[in-house]
Amino acid sequence: MGVDLKPIVTKRVVRLSDFKGKSLAIDAYNSLYQFLAIIRSSDGRPLRDREGRTTSHLSGLFYRTSNLLKLGIKPVYVFDGKPPILKSVVVKKRTRSRRAARKRFEHALEIGDKEKARLYGQASVQLKDWMLETSIELLRLMGVPTVQAPSEGEAQASFMARRGDVWAAASQDYDSLLFGTPRLVRNVTISGRRKLPRKNVYIQVSPELVDLQDLLRKLGITQTQLVELGILIGTDYNPGGVEGFGPKSALKLIKKYGDGKSALTKIDSSKYKFEFDRVKSLFLQPEVTYDYSLNWASLDVKGIINLLCKEYDFSTERVRKTLADVSSALEEFNKDSTLDGWLS
Repeated sequence: MGVDLKPIVTKRVVRLSDFKGKSLAIDAYNSLYQFLAIIRSSDGRPLRDREGRTTSHLSGLFYRTSNLLKLGIKPVYVFDGKPPILKSVVVKKRTRSRRAARKRFEHALEIGDKEKARLYGQASVQLKDWMLETSIELLRLMGVPTVQAPSEGEAQASFMARRGDVWAAASQDYDSLLFGTPRLVRNVTISGRRKLPRKNVYIQVSPELVDLQDLLRKLGITQTQLVELGILIGTDYNPGGVEGFGPKSALKLIKKYGDGKSALTKIDSSKYKFEFDRVKSLFLQPEVTYDYSLNWASLDVKGIINLLCKEYDFSTERVRKTLADVSSALEEFNKDSTLDGWLS
């Protein structure tokens, strides 16, 4: 889930079309988990092919990425590597939670409770190795670059944004701000109409833009202080943070004492159990790689149809129509003198 900065983050609702001509480093795992959770049938089951293999991730990746390409956005997907040791507690907790949800999902299917089946199905999502492999292959065929991070994908995407190799990092979580991305774009791959859990209510999910320097100026703190604030709240490296502290109270404490470590001296040590400096270094000095290239290429129409339609039973007519629309849009972008061109 990442760090909970929502109550203090100033964000601006935007349109995807506002990012025409810009490159976005998308948190791949974050997006694929969203696709697997959201793209499901009415009874809560994921989309599947004739052999029973899940295809929700491929459906989301193909159609959402196609939409970005049609709008003139240059996506690059950044995949996670090995998580830091301090994240092991969160990883194990998530694994147990998904297993428990899986059992509830199967029970809901047995008794015919579609609402609970959908709810527990979303919570039981598991991203398997073969899903990652097919996702990377699909992106290659679509001419979209991928980057393999040595550790956290959000850290790598933020690093790429800081270097100016991409315009912004794109993720649902706010961790990218702690990693120092100058801009964070949310709801890039899940914008649209969404049903609220346990309620027969639908909301419109729109893209959001957070400018880091603007946020820091409004909060009256530095980037380092933002990281320290996040640690007090709790991150994936120190879940729970300091007992009793939320974003607003942590902000007041940071501004009063100047830094997180000084603030901790004023707090009962029984309310937290984590190594402050160790957690802080994971955000300020994350493991990243310079070894990547960002080259967008032409669509491999035949390859995409072979993968999606012949291998995973996608509608040939619908896939061909989407590819024709994307090809037409890319052709126009390459003619547009106001853009740098598409192929690079």
